[in-house]
Amino acid sequence: MTASDDRSGAGREGLSRPPLTHRIAELTAPEVAARLAAGACAILPMGSLETHGPQAPMGDFLLAEAIADRIAAAAAGQGVDALVLPAIPFGGEDYFGFTPGGVVLTPALLQAVIEEVCGNLLRTGCRRILIVNGHAGSIGPVDAAARMLRRRHDVLIPAMHLWRAAGALHAELGGAPESFGHGGDPVWSVALHLRPDLCRPERARARQPVGPVLGLPVADFGTVRVAGVGLSVPMEVEEVAPGGVACADSRPGNAEHGARITARLVGAGAAMLSHLKAATP
Repeated sequence: MTASDDRSGAGREGLSRPPLTHRIAELTAPEVAARLAAGACAILPMGSLETHGPQAPMGDFLLAEAIADRIAAAAAGQGVDALVLPAIPFGGEDYFGFTPGGVVLTPALLQAVIEEVCGNLLRTGCRRILIVNGHAGSIGPVDAAARMLRRRHDVLIPAMHLWRAAGALHAELGGAPESFGHGGDPVWSVALHLRPDLCRPERARARQPVGPVLGLPVADFGTVRVAGVGLSVPMEVEEVAPGGVACADSRPGNAEHGARITARLVGAGAAMLSHLKAATP
């Protein structure tokens, strides 16, 4: 057996076995085909390219990729094989279209991209798919695509919306109230845990004051308050969160909190893959 044939052990002297990878882009086509034919699940990470404040990397899709990798590794420990697709790096159109360097897709286009990606998997026999979505503005297109794929292919594709799920865990896991919100937690602490090399914690800061819109106080993203009632108004990020910081203060975010959040998300993702394996022929 030659070294090129030996994928299960060491080859010739001086050559070592390549590390096991779950990333489709790093595998050969026959390897991917064999694992999918044997029942491997597919994980589609998604995120955005936008401002997360002056301290955090723009590409939160990098965090979705890292979490997807960890879900695949955790699932492998439970006897479930999973393959991770390259991330869709652009989020659905929302407040960040005028952020320098930011790129957004219209919701209809993003929905079509998701349907096409999953449709390719389905055409080649993979019916166990998990979407790991790291952008709130993409929740609508993801859920709409999943409904369409169910009607068209009779397949259930679950989605883990990372920051919505993590937001629900923030207080439970000891997160500071003032750091919760855009430009802060949970994204900031998870970034500090997963990609500290890209973080600039010395630049973390409190929220800056925002001016009125239509002469009214801004209540939240896309919302003003009038006579005690919130009304929707189209806005851009700088009108709501100058510099991308909408939370009261991003400085309490920390890697330890990010590690606790990540562990819960990874555990849930791996558990979902186990259910997919059991429930999907």
